[in-house]
Amino acid sequence: MHNTQNMIDEISSAATTQNMIDEISSAATTTTVSHHQDVSLYDEEGSPKRTGTMWMTSSYIITAVIGSGTLSLAWSIAQLGWSGGLVVMIFGLVTLYTSHFLANSYRAGDPITGKRSYTYMEAVDNILGGKNSIFCGIIQYANLYGTSIGYTIAAAISMMTITKTNCIHSSRENKTCHVSGNRYIIWFGAIQLVFSQIPNFHKMRWLSILASVMSFTYSLIGLALGIAQVSENRGFKGTIAGAEAETHAKKVWAIFQALGNIAFAYSFSDILIEIQDTIKSPLKVRTMKRAINLSIATTTTFYVLCGCIGYGAFGNSAPGNLLTAFDKPFWLVDIANLTLLIQLAGAYQVYSQPLFAFIEERATKKWEILGKEHKVQIPFLSSYNLNIFRLVWRSLYVVVSTVIAMLIPFFNDILGVIGALGFWPLSVYFSVEMHIKQKKIPKWSGSWILLQSLSMFCLMVTLAALVGSIVGVLLDLKTYKPFSANL
Repeated sequence: MHNTQNMIDEISSAATTQNMIDEISSAATTTTVSHHQDVSLYDEEGSPKRTGTMWMTSSYIITAVIGSGTLSLAWSIAQLGWSGGLVVMIFGLVTLYTSHFLANSYRAGDPITGKRSYTYMEAVDNILGGKNSIFCGIIQYANLYGTSIGYTIAAAISMMTITKTNCIHSSRENKTCHVSGNRYIIWFGAIQLVFSQIPNFHKMRWLSILASVMSFTYSLIGLALGIAQVSENRGFKGTIAGAEAETHAKKVWAIFQALGNIAFAYSFSDILIEIQDTIKSPLKVRTMKRAINLSIATTTTFYVLCGCIGYGAFGNSAPGNLLTAFDKPFWLVDIANLTLLIQLAGAYQVYSQPLFAFIEERATKKWEILGKEHKVQIPFLSSYNLNIFRLVWRSLYVVVSTVIAMLIPFFNDILGVIGALGFWPLSVYFSVEMHIKQKKIPKWSGSWILLQSLSMFCLMVTLAALVGSIVGVLLDLKTYKPFSANL
């Protein structure tokens, strides 16, 4: 279950960005302003005016990045040794640098009057054109779909951990408790069948606030438990070289995967443009950059603390999910896992909604009848606009995701493959290329060489992480059985 638990790092990089989807739902498509609407409420392109501030934007980014992945950083640092904390900070600087480039790409051409981009794909299409946007879309939506499957497994692990800790406590540690995860995966899938029929989340701001509170709650609990363990140990564990492996090859694969995990934990580029689109005019770029600076500084500090304290507490045996290392105080561990479960329930929808909207928008454009809605009156609640296509396809989406999670509960390594594939193109390559195009940087100039060198370095890291994750998949296939998620 070691690799299954480590899956949480890959799915994190991003956790709970509910309000981002709130704005995506209303801003992703241009709305035509009718004569009876108040024109002052809309921008020059007919979309509702944005109201976001620097603090709101920072909270979006922080809650997107500081998520369940925080709990897995101890394992990543364990593979790298105490130098892992430095590696975390290096990736933070790279993300900070390239995110500023992407913030400048919100409008094509002139930063004030240039064509606005509502999504990452639109930004790539408006600036680079050609087939770049298609490539961007494939990588972006593959990451979103993989993340939804990863959340399903992570939620099951949380429920399994609660059951196991309660079992150990009730038996006064007199028996070994084994828990099967299949029923929990099904339960989580059933919950998502209902949530997935919500057309959008732009009226559910409470979910964003709740998810944000939950992510900080379980992260702080994990940090506190780690500090308590260090105190009990009367010192820090761990080595400079990190965890040992059976062979040198396995050590290399583990290091590669750890690098990919840390890089992916910082990745929020696939939603950065969508976040920026929530900021009120006219200082979108300046506000976004200030928010990025604050957010990356906060997340890097949090990552180094949680990762290093977790590694110091358990040394080279640090688990993939820090919370699974504790069974007492059982009530506090239960609270941490419950808050993680609540966050994942909402986060699943956060990362699924853009894909839902993408498919439905294109389907209704081609077959208009698919967009037809039927008003259904729900007792004690307001009426619901039922769309048959939405009902069928979203239900199918959830069912398939649930079955895949049950079929290969070690999906963390496959998700690592998707995460590795996404880091370089989404966080670095497109950001750098759009910056070069926007600033008209001459080829082979000093700046061009430095930017391309950064891109190539990140590409090598991505390839290394990709190899490490693929090796992890192959190793898991030798030991795991289908439909066998156990703890």
